[in-house]
Amino acid sequence: MFELMLCSIFTVLPDYLIRRYAQGKRIGKEITLFSVWYELRYGIVGCAILTISLITLIFYYHPSSHNVASFYRTLTILPEKNGRVVEIYVDNDDQVKSGDPLFRLDDRTETEAAEIARQQVQEIRAQMAVTQADLAVANGNLEEAQGAYEQVREELAVKADLLSRGTNAVSRREVERLEVALTTRQGAVNAAKANVNAVETKMETLLPAQLASAEASLRSAEVALGKTVVRAGVDGEIQQFALQIGDVVNPLLRPAGILIPAEPEEVVFQAGFQQVSAQVVKAGILAEMSCASLPFEVIPMLVTSVQPVIAAGQFRPTDRLLDISERAVPGTFLAKMIPLYPEQIKDVPRGSQCVANAYTNTHAQLENPEIGAGEWLFLHMVQTVGIVHALLLRIQALLWPVQTLVLSAH
Repeated sequence: MFELMLCSIFTVLPDYLIRRYAQGKRIGKEITLFSVWYELRYGIVGCAILTISLITLIFYYHPSSHNVASFYRTLTILPEKNGRVVEIYVDNDDQVKSGDPLFRLDDRTETEAAEIARQQVQEIRAQMAVTQADLAVANGNLEEAQGAYEQVREELAVKADLLSRGTNAVSRREVERLEVALTTRQGAVNAAKANVNAVETKMETLLPAQLASAEASLRSAEVALGKTVVRAGVDGEIQQFALQIGDVVNPLLRPAGILIPAEPEEVVFQAGFQQVSAQVVKAGILAEMSCASLPFEVIPMLVTSVQPVIAAGQFRPTDRLLDISERAVPGTFLAKMIPLYPEQIKDVPRGSQCVANAYTNTHAQLENPEIGAGEWLFLHMVQTVGIVHALLLRIQALLWPVQTLVLSAH
């Protein structure tokens, strides 16, 4: 509408003035409702051509977007298990730091499990101390068995030597009895060694493995106990926190509230531009933005990046074929912008409704001494319509309160 009114000032209005004052034609006489087209045909045609050209130049070389926002994420406050709330540490609108406790669930079961695991660790350590004493006993039994074996072996050697000399002091029956006793003593020595090996294996392998398993169970129980205290994952502000002592929270059905993370150091605004401007909006071009939450202000912006894909073209494989006509509505491409002066957006709440204009820069091309007259005129027209588009944005900034009142009335 504004473009049509502007173009009519340079086309229809001069045509009418010529008809009225130069040719003497009057409204209601020569210029009537039925003769408007014929009498003002040059101005109307010129206005239409100029309006279409102006709109084309504006929205192609200086595209605008009415879908601009600084998105932010929210974190749902959820426990990792079901439980009944027994203690609450925060309230709505509280500022929390990462790791601060928010509330605690009933932890009697987890506390008992941790205590059982702790007792198992102490029991196994006690068994290791007892096994150390058993090893000393087994070593003593081994030494005793070896001593008895050596005693029988020496006695058998002496009596076997006497028997081989043919003396009557030793009988063959006695030598045979000593040989059987030596074999028995050897078996006792082997059994004592096996007992020592068994005790050493138990102390060096079995009990450490059992201790490690018990300590792992203790750590698992302590982790489960720690999960009964729900803590903040990031710095932020608590909202919609209506939890009361005795409430049962569920990670799937019953959240406790919402945590809004603190504002990042660099706030990025995302704007959706029409696809016809995809060849114009590039990283590095300048833009301007106006928000409903900060009327009467125009904020200079810088486009930092452009999303290389359009969200409307994505698909996910399903159990039915894709009908391409379902995607007939064209989507917008996403451009990310940051303020040239960050202090200007400190009063703009995140998620505000904003509009933005992006501007094509032709100054470098105009400075080229070899530029032709036609191209020079065209580039100046591009710059001029950029001024017109900037004026439209400022009018939008002034009309934010009126637009808000109209929407509120509806």
